[in-house]
Amino acid sequence: MTDRKDELAANLAKVERRIADACAAAGRGRDEVTLIVVTKTYPATDVRILAELGVRHVAENRDQDAAPKAAACMDLPLTWHFVGQLQTNKVRSVVGYADFVQSVDRSKLVTALSKEAVRTGRELGCLIQVALDAGESERGERGGVAPAGIEELAGLVAQAPGLRLGGLMTVAPLTGEYAGREQAAFGRLMDLSTDLRRSHPAATMVSAGMSADLEQAVAAGATHVRVGSAVLGVRPRLG
Repeated sequence: MTDRKDELAANLAKVERRIADACAAAGRGRDEVTLIVVTKTYPATDVRILAELGVRHVAENRDQDAAPKAAACMDLPLTWHFVGQLQTNKVRSVVGYADFVQSVDRSKLVTALSKEAVRTGRELGCLIQVALDAGESERGERGGVAPAGIEELAGLVAQAPGLRLGGLMTVAPLTGEYAGREQAAFGRLMDLSTDLRRSHPAATMVSAGMSADLEQAVAAGATHVRVGSAVLGVRPRLG
């Protein structure tokens, strides 16, 4: 365990330096960017080590992995983010542990999240997942709503009992006009965030950037970066 703690501490320090350097290069304060460590496929023991090392935000993308892990770590001072595509039949489980769902991309999901948040007496932060590889009315390859659908969906979240509109999230697209152009993609997300905040001033979160492109996200203005492999190592292949 000591070896693993040393490994995670060294990796975390490298990521912290990358974020700090990116903030400095962009003329931003380090406190303007929150690191979310994506712990998918890694055990609860790693989450405990990360908490000891000062990590306060963790993310998961599969409920079947996240639910038992969150239960095993419920004594820790952590904020849990759900970042994967979410089916409505998993909503009850996810609302049980998640503080934020960053992958809200359709009205049916908003309705289900609201119903469960009200039932459990929780307030759930929601980010609209934006698909920059989608056509005007389509969903993206990895989920998300097209830019043209943001305002309507944001309005539904803002009006839904038990939900709080946090802001926007995106994943750098693999296809379309922004493929291979992470800086441009994240810049586009920031423009969309500016538009959203005109009608929803409190929706200030902008979640973008992962292990390979966090610098571009920070440069564009992201408030949250989601980093997995750069902290935890290359993930084992799922069976």
